[in-house]
Amino acid sequence: MKNLLVIAYYFPPSGGPGVQRVLKHIKYLPEFGWNPVVLTVSNGQFPARDESLLSQIPENIIVVRTKIYEPYSLYRKFTGKKSSTPIDVNVIKKEGQKRSTKEKISELIRGTFFIPDARIGWLPTAKEAALDIIRKHNINAIYSSSPPYTCSLIARAAKRRTGLPWIAGFRDPWTEFLTTPNRWLIPQLIDKHLERSVFSEATSIECAWEGITKDALRKYPELDAKKFHHVPNGFDSSDFPKAEYKPNQKFTVTYTGSMYGRRNPQSFFEAIEKLLLAGKIKADEVCLRFIGRFGAEVEEMFAKASFLDSIEIISYLPHDESLRYLMQSDCLLLVVDEAKESREIVPGKVYEYVGVRRPIIAVAPRESAIAELMLETGSGMVAHQSEIDAIADIFLKYYQNWKEGNNNFAPDQSKINKYERREAAGSLAGILDTIV
Repeated sequence: MKNLLVIAYYFPPSGGPGVQRVLKHIKYLPEFGWNPVVLTVSNGQFPARDESLLSQIPENIIVVRTKIYEPYSLYRKFTGKKSSTPIDVNVIKKEGQKRSTKEKISELIRGTFFIPDARIGWLPTAKEAALDIIRKHNINAIYSSSPPYTCSLIARAAKRRTGLPWIAGFRDPWTEFLTTPNRWLIPQLIDKHLERSVFSEATSIECAWEGITKDALRKYPELDAKKFHHVPNGFDSSDFPKAEYKPNQKFTVTYTGSMYGRRNPQSFFEAIEKLLLAGKIKADEVCLRFIGRFGAEVEEMFAKASFLDSIEIISYLPHDESLRYLMQSDCLLLVVDEAKESREIVPGKVYEYVGVRRPIIAVAPRESAIAELMLETGSGMVAHQSEIDAIADIFLKYYQNWKEGNNNFAPDQSKINKYERREAAGSLAGILDTIV
């Protein structure tokens, strides 16, 4: 067995899709000859917590936790938000959406001083801990998982000190992405310098979706394209609870995850409204279930919907409970952010949607990575946010199938199987074997 230092901020008890990628890598890597040693935070202020995931950390895996200096409690006090207010779903705004003066000041501070991100307060303790782990555990290689991009800087520091091969893992692009803070010139140049140095100094780069590679090579065409490897997210069928699908008394469409800013249900709601006005569906026969964390503007959309009684809102759930709801739904809703990156974005949760084999309504560009995945696996249908009629047609098709008792939905299982998390861990191990 070779030993791998894994640097990840998002790790149990943190919840959310970013955790699943690292958690499943460490679960399956030992099958391919790699023993992970994890470096993470001891006191992270995670957007979501899922204590149930702690039990999924393999017993033989060493986990080292160090202190991080988080700024979010100060942000909440300054902006007058409650201590329980989730930051991520209320900081990222839809284009043109108004901000308060205090929010604008906070955004300026964030964009000026927190480079590359607000987790930079982990760097001092993590750098020393990484070197200590390398000395004590005979580490053969380093793997970092970003965002936060601070993880990449920790790994870069360790590589510079030790010369060990390093795979920089990315679940999202770094600069110029929809979640990137608005920075003025000097902080922007510093951020791009850090990004470029990570891409240049990493031995290999692992990307959760192909658009991350395209984005990096667009910004830095001098980079060696052979360093980039696409290792898609996936699902772990061993996580799926024992739950059989039976048609619900109401046509139940489920969305899981976060919604905020440019990822919102507006187009979907307009399609529902159109179907109701045309008498093609009945409000009392429909249940639109939203599970997760939602920004204030999305909660306002829920409250103002004319079919409010058809909407069920459930706050963030443990992973296995969320999966059970998916498996027992008549249909699933996927919404991709309205942004210049929309064609390339592949949310991690879509693979669990595919894995539970329930039909998917995907509100996304027709010519996109999501559309290709739907076509490849036969998992659902796609319409762009601007195509209200097309979204309505997809909803109506699945609604009528439910009403007629037509349960013949049959995606391509052989194509779905290749997105098992074990396959992704095997791909990562293959890259590690090549560089060590």
